[in-house]
Amino acid sequence: MIQRYTLCGMLLLIIAGLHLQIETPLTAAAQWRLLLGDTPTDFAGYQYWFSSLPRVVMALLVGAVMGLTGSVLQQLLQNPLVSPMTLGAASGAWLGLVVITLISPTLAALWGSWAAIAGAMLAVVLVVLIAGRTGLRGLPVVLAGMAVNLLLGAIASGLVLLNDQYARNLFIWGAGDLAQTDWGWVEWLLPRLWPIPVLLLLAARPLTLLRLGDTAAQGRGMNLLPVMLVLILVSLWLTSVSITAVGLIGFIGLLTPNLARMLGSRSARDEMAFSLLLGALLLLATDALALLFSQWSSNLVPSGAAAALIGAPALIWLARNRLGGGDAGRQLPEGRQQLHPLTAGLLMLTAVMLACLSLTLAPTAEGWQWSWPDELVLSLRWPRVLAAASAGAGLAVAGVVLQRLIRNPLASPDILGLSAGATLALVMSVVLFGGSIREAGPLVAFGGSLAVLALLLLLGRRHDYAPGMMALTGISLAALLDAVVQFSLARGTEDTTAILGWLAGSTYRISSSQSVLLAAGALLGILLAVLARRALTLIAIGDDFAAGRGLDRSRARILLLLLVALMTALITSMLGPIAFVGLLAPHMASMLGARRAVPQLLVAAALGLVLMLLADWFGRILIWPQQIPAGLLASVVGGSYFVWLLARRRLR
Repeated sequence: MIQRYTLCGMLLLIIAGLHLQIETPLTAAAQWRLLLGDTPTDFAGYQYWFSSLPRVVMALLVGAVMGLTGSVLQQLLQNPLVSPMTLGAASGAWLGLVVITLISPTLAALWGSWAAIAGAMLAVVLVVLIAGRTGLRGLPVVLAGMAVNLLLGAIASGLVLLNDQYARNLFIWGAGDLAQTDWGWVEWLLPRLWPIPVLLLLAARPLTLLRLGDTAAQGRGMNLLPVMLVLILVSLWLTSVSITAVGLIGFIGLLTPNLARMLGSRSARDEMAFSLLLGALLLLATDALALLFSQWSSNLVPSGAAAALIGAPALIWLARNRLGGGDAGRQLPEGRQQLHPLTAGLLMLTAVMLACLSLTLAPTAEGWQWSWPDELVLSLRWPRVLAAASAGAGLAVAGVVLQRLIRNPLASPDILGLSAGATLALVMSVVLFGGSIREAGPLVAFGGSLAVLALLLLLGRRHDYAPGMMALTGISLAALLDAVVQFSLARGTEDTTAILGWLAGSTYRISSSQSVLLAAGALLGILLAVLARRALTLIAIGDDFAAGRGLDRSRARILLLLLVALMTALITSMLGPIAFVGLLAPHMASMLGARRAVPQLLVAAALGLVLMLLADWFGRILIWPQQIPAGLLASVVGGSYFVWLLARRRLR
């Protein structure tokens, strides 16, 4: 054990020394004199003392906090996939900070940490309610945490976009930024880390007893609920004050306790202490890499984004090797078993009425006006209506196809990362080759979706494409790809705000030709899916059954997955990523009684169309003259449904 700590301490000193050399031209002797207390006399000295040194100290402090809290939570819940990020605490804290910052920057400066802990507590309580006590030690709590992350992240992003004067700073901060301009944040954070020695001294005994099981711990005199509550609250406090200081930095708390156990930590106190040391080492090394790349590329690379590039693959690896796939969630949603004859007619009537409302009813400076618009206004409105309807129908059909192919009701293009792949390809094409993100084209987006799809199927084969594991893998891939997107946003170029608006899934700038192309592509995709009804029916029953009926399963699955990737890429390239419509519409269709392939495809398409028309119209009128992107509203509604879907068995 002593060798482990000695080696880790030496590596920490070496990396800290190398980190300090990245941005300074000072000689070693000049640096040593500053460390001994000399006053800086030139710019290089001031930069070293007020930027480089505080950054190293902040990386050590935050990394240590993340490592320690990850270890406490994993031991408390006996779950190697638990961390402040996977429990939703990080997104909750970010949402709390965004809310108080937008209300009053002065309040944020004074009470930001309390807003962060309130948001984190809200997220964790929601996750615990969703997963239930029996789900805290397995995959359900991780799925619940990631779902809450997506939902709260969408809400926070929407608030930032509606207050674009703060957008750039908040998004860089949301990606995790360790850069310092003085010792102010270090001095602010340090006294708020007082629970660390308390945890190291007092948490070891209850965590050791919990390893024996809840019953054994209670039999030895431990009052389980108060101990768990106190440890969770202390962990949330440490996480929240760290996020307040530097923004979102995920995955460190997930990875370091697992590394500590792999390197020989056995006792509860040893794991906590070694995780603290490893967390500091890992974040410092990650930040050094981010700093080096920032200098090489002349663009800011957020430390949190660099940590995600390492941590997201680690989450996928841990999920595949430490937990079984499970089979929960393969059942279709409960509801009617037969489609009512009037359902299709009502859906068509609703769609027509919504399209007419979108074209004719809108607020103006003189109040609400309900009239057929003039030629100019009509030329601005009808492409939006057509694009929203086409995107909703196309994503709904893509969701039906995915859910039937993988036999997984948690599957959708966004949950499995296909939308993130298309987004990454489009953003990177702009970063590398310039131009507008809306002009990059569907082929670029298709390449990104196809790459994610291939990786997803390769990773999911081990667990027979189990619903929970596929969803977790897809969300992890989306987090990995989002880290690269955050790097692109942190460049601070003039079109950053435009990219942020596009990332929310907006119809603002869709042209008439683009909307017609999108409608034609969605219609063709729906037609091809209907023509493949036999394959969708047989594969949904089972591969053996499909093979017994003479279906070439591999060929059918590949062709249909290519169709899904192409539809997702086309929609994403035109409007940006739109979340949860591909999950929500197929479920609603099943609950209405559309259980067979063709009825489910058509009813889901109609429901997706209605959902996106509603989202686009409400986004245009709710806070007029400002607008909310349709994809953002759809994400909040669909994300709420996804959370309910995971919680419904618990709430019965």
